[in-house]
Amino acid sequence: MADAGIALDVVGRGREAETPRNSLVARIDRPLKLDAGVELAPFQIAYKTYGTLNADRSNAVLICHALTGDHHVASPNPVTGKPGWWETMVGPGKPIDTERYFIICPNVIGGCMGSTGPASTNPKTGKPWGLDFPVITIRDMVRAQAMLLDELRIDSLFAVAGGSMGGMQVLQWAASFPKRVFSALPIACATRHSAQNIAFHEVGRQAVMADPEWRGGRYFENGTNPRRGLAVARMGAHITYLSDPALHRKFGRKFQDRENPTFSFDADFEVESYLRHQGSSFVERFDANSYLYLTRAMDYFDLAADCNGIVANAFKGASTRFCVVSFTSDWLFPTSESRAIVHALNASGVRVSFAEIVTDKGHDAFLLDEPELFAIVRGFLDGAAKARGLKNGV
Repeated sequence: MADAGIALDVVGRGREAETPRNSLVARIDRPLKLDAGVELAPFQIAYKTYGTLNADRSNAVLICHALTGDHHVASPNPVTGKPGWWETMVGPGKPIDTERYFIICPNVIGGCMGSTGPASTNPKTGKPWGLDFPVITIRDMVRAQAMLLDELRIDSLFAVAGGSMGGMQVLQWAASFPKRVFSALPIACATRHSAQNIAFHEVGRQAVMADPEWRGGRYFENGTNPRRGLAVARMGAHITYLSDPALHRKFGRKFQDRENPTFSFDADFEVESYLRHQGSSFVERFDANSYLYLTRAMDYFDLAADCNGIVANAFKGASTRFCVVSFTSDWLFPTSESRAIVHALNASGVRVSFAEIVTDKGHDAFLLDEPELFAIVRGFLDGAAKARGLKNGV
């Protein structure tokens, strides 16, 4: 679709300067009004599209990524060389079918893969924003995405889908722009962040800030990189994405390339080696300050905050149809949180279906090979397409 892209360019400094050449970048001059009480202008959003937008622009599906994801949802990541983070779900003939739907996946504001964030250049100083960048919220991310769709001349979305922080964005989309969202797929998420999850995030942030190379967030200017702190933050967070049965099945108490312990603090156990690898590979593709900002955005998320403490009020009068999905072994966003979403939607009189998938893969199950999840998503979208009158989605 020729008019789907606003620009193809690489701008900025730091991680933003690594915007992959095959990413689309929308530069938006209109100010983005943030919940922090300030305006951000101009700003940019990096994004990817897949498939073809139909004649009446009614088959657009917005994919919202999770905390450490990006816009490379269904194609190789040019920084890591790894497959797109949701290629199990998005692609030709897959549940979110790029032969039927026009897929848009933006990198969130505050991110570090081409969208404006703390690694971007502050136009007032000519230096990276660092901690001078305004604190953002999930609602700010969604507002920015809505402005991107305005630029693309897409008034409404056939569907919005995402898991974890992506699921939070899905809920916020339905609450903020109900007339623009026909169907919504919030997966493994909640209407607000729990105290436990805020605590996990704070440990990760403190690990980053305790690294002497962080330099008060000015590491670009000082030519340093808080790699160790960010790696530790990633290691801690990654544990929460898994489950004890999954860890035991994969690693147990097996030693790494040896039969006996070294009686040292080397990575004796396979699970230790695995976590260290997760940490070291993460720092190659992610910005430390962006990690601080995005975890904070998740912490602030609370749909009931502006609705007199009643979540149902956030969806009052909405015509969006929902499919809420949870996983039995997800202790980061347990099924009770998804049931609370369903109860709020029922109280609002909104059409909603719900599925709890039995799996031992933990929170990350939505990213993995889960045939039941694929069948649920495909069935929900097929039904929504029929209700909307989309012929084969195009």
